[in-house]
Amino acid sequence: MGRLNYLQLDSVPVVIRTQYMPAFSRLGPYDPDLHDQIAYKDDEWIEAWCHEASLIPVEDEPLLRFLKDRARRGETWGGLVEFAAKEQSYIDEVRAQVRERPLAPSELNDPRPREGEWWGSRSVGSLALDWMFRIGEVGIRRKPGFVKEFDLMERIVPEDILNLPTPSERDATRELLRRGAKSLGVFSLPELIDYHRVPKKPGRLRALELIEEGELVEVSVEGWERPAYLHPDATRPRKINACTLLSPFDPVVWHRERAQRLFDFEYKIEIYVPGPKRKYGYYVLPFLLGDKIVGRVDLKTDRTDGVLRLLGAFSEPGNDRDEVIEGLHTALDDLAVFVGVDGWTVSGHAGDLIADLGRP
Repeated sequence: MGRLNYLQLDSVPVVIRTQYMPAFSRLGPYDPDLHDQIAYKDDEWIEAWCHEASLIPVEDEPLLRFLKDRARRGETWGGLVEFAAKEQSYIDEVRAQVRERPLAPSELNDPRPREGEWWGSRSVGSLALDWMFRIGEVGIRRKPGFVKEFDLMERIVPEDILNLPTPSERDATRELLRRGAKSLGVFSLPELIDYHRVPKKPGRLRALELIEEGELVEVSVEGWERPAYLHPDATRPRKINACTLLSPFDPVVWHRERAQRLFDFEYKIEIYVPGPKRKYGYYVLPFLLGDKIVGRVDLKTDRTDGVLRLLGAFSEPGNDRDEVIEGLHTALDDLAVFVGVDGWTVSGHAGDLIADLGRP
């Protein structure tokens, strides 16, 4: 976590929830309960809206206060701002209940069924808690089933961190950019600004300040048309021996343009694409072998039968086919161990690698 700075959350458990994957991709199989212990029992990481819904180191909490202030002033989350103005008395009731004990939206005395359309199927109680989360009054822990449990921030974030001075928006943005730069190593400005998803215009201004002050170094990267920059502490590894599958929300690939520039890998999540129009599949994981993305696989964990189902397997051009197939066997074996099933099996027909992977 110290190297990545945050983990993106996602509720889709097709293989395993995405926040568990980055550590697996770097370290191999581990006990996911360790992740939950650190995040939701020890509170070493906390949930925040940063890039997207994410986990961040708890000591970074002061750096995101300016985003909560923006929400409080009505500069972001317009729909929730309107909701909060309309339902202030109800929010006060919810606040009082959270003071008594941590709770999920369904555990409110009066969660209220939804009214209106813009918030979809969520209850009014859920919206009230979400608003309080956006402005920093409450934090989130997770119960079994990835259910949100809301609690007061002072019962989640240690007192010594809560009492730290609040950085100005300028200073907080600069520090977030520094941390993103260190995690990325080499980058163009769009993916640096996107790393913590700081506001774009001030983010660019702060990045240019860091460049002018020598904290970020301009470099040339072969094949890049965009100007590139390097964090001064970045080091180039002698070699990379990766053989692993990546989450669709892994920092290696979540900025799609960067993934294309680094790996010549065009990637799109097709969850919301109608089935007949999908090119690769519903939930497709990139396959990293050495320092190249050499393929992708469409996977689903079948917990009823205790197996990881391979629905599609596709190679990227210009790689040794036998090495890719051999590597995929290893990566799928590791992933099956990690998600807690007995093994993997070919259950589909899509892709140029699927037939060979199905042979003993």
